[in-house]
Amino acid sequence: MLQGNGALITSRTQDTVQLEIRKIAVRDLSKARDGDAPADLFTTNLLDVVNDPAVDVVVELIGGTDAAYDLVEAALKAGKPVVTGNKALLAERGGPLFALSKEHNAPIHFEAAVAGGIPIIKAVQESLVGNRIESIAGIINGTSNYILQRMTEAGLGYPEALKEAKELGYAEADETLDVNGWDAAHKAILLASLAHGFVIDPEKVYVRGIEKVTPLDIRFASELGYVVKLLSLVHKCQNGDIEIRTQPSFLSKKHILASVHGVFNAVAVKGDHLGESLFYGRGAGQGPTASSVVSDLVEAARNSRADRGFLPYKESGPLREIDESKTSYYVRFSVNDQPGVIAEIASILAQHKIGISGTHSPVDADNPDAEFLEMVFLLHTCPFGQLKLALQEVEKLACITARPVVFRIENL
Repeated sequence: MLQGNGALITSRTQDTVQLEIRKIAVRDLSKARDGDAPADLFTTNLLDVVNDPAVDVVVELIGGTDAAYDLVEAALKAGKPVVTGNKALLAERGGPLFALSKEHNAPIHFEAAVAGGIPIIKAVQESLVGNRIESIAGIINGTSNYILQRMTEAGLGYPEALKEAKELGYAEADETLDVNGWDAAHKAILLASLAHGFVIDPEKVYVRGIEKVTPLDIRFASELGYVVKLLSLVHKCQNGDIEIRTQPSFLSKKHILASVHGVFNAVAVKGDHLGESLFYGRGAGQGPTASSVVSDLVEAARNSRADRGFLPYKESGPLREIDESKTSYYVRFSVNDQPGVIAEIASILAQHKIGISGTHSPVDADNPDAEFLEMVFLLHTCPFGQLKLALQEVEKLACITARPVVFRIENL
């Protein structure tokens, strides 16, 4: 990208920015690579990049949280700005790095860490600087989004959809962070820190992945007017608490995020003066990532030390406990087909002051006299902890044959 568009960048910055690669650290010197960088630029020693006096800005794109941390730490201590696409590093170990950034007046730029080529970091940090951010809702993991779409459209099971995603290159050989929700959660943590000014402890963030989503629940969702999406949510509650969670949820087919397909990402941001705004585009891939990295490189070169990137402006903030979070719910029960089942379940829910907005139990046309069936309850809004207590009692009923399946119904 720098080779092809370097002259354009220089022209657009009125000759104030000229980017030249001075050193490239890699694990394997013999690996074939796109581009034709001279061999003498390459090294296998990460610290050569930091220690070279000709290097003004350090770019970290190696992933992980150990070697990457050592590299970024060394760069900041040397007073060199850092550009990174490493969401796990900043979400899990960002606290000390942002402190070093402040101490050494060396900014950290990380546009590529969230939603690939979508300029969501700059939008939240700069364009919306005059707004109080009321909510952020996003589909920010393309792998999970593709898998759920294939399960919805083709009726594939999770293993089959994952296999297809790997064959197409949409999922890594080790897909764990994509499907267990943590890739999206890391991004949500960074967005929450930007919006609300303090470093978030990942251990206090509620995260669930898509591994246990079944075609049955996707079919029920569709019949009820919803789609299943892995949603990341950051919400400022009325009492000032910040609610952060990532999990597969029911989303109305009418909501604009329901139309985000394949490996695309989208983030809806609501500001107190702006209202709602939607950012949509490719959330991963070499081109979109390079676009964000080069944008940050130009920013670092243009502003030098005057711009410190993101710095927390609060020591801490109140995070809402997941048990206090409130939504309406879809709950699926596997039950024995016997008289009084609905009444037994409804009685326990009523004892816990949880209202029922509807029930759904489709008959299997091929087996109308089945001994076991699936029964869906749509529940009114209540605290998650209240629902958990009720379901613990429901599970003890003789008519229940499996642990209840729960999805939040998000009314964004």
